[in-house]
Amino acid sequence: MTGEEFLFLQQNSGQKDFIVSPAINPNKKFVYGIRGISQLFGCSMPTANRIKKSGKIDKAITQIGRKIIVDAELALELAGRKTGGRK
Repeated sequence: MTGEEFLFLQQNSGQKDFIVSPAINPNKKFVYGIRGISQLFGCSMPTANRIKKSGKIDKAITQIGRKIIVDAELALELAGRKTGGRK
């Protein structure tokens, strides 16, 4: 499809405004990189690297290339640091 064809389809689609809703929940807390993991768990960077490599928090980690994004709450639950409301 050429650019001209794309513009024609866009102008004649009947829908002029495209609304993109964010896919990220704004209530979640994220930490970034090995440094973020070390701050979250209160450990050194080599220990944070070992935690990441161990696979225990893999479900909380999203990695795209070199960028590491960690869902903090889920990582703490998976590591067993958060009790989840138990007394």
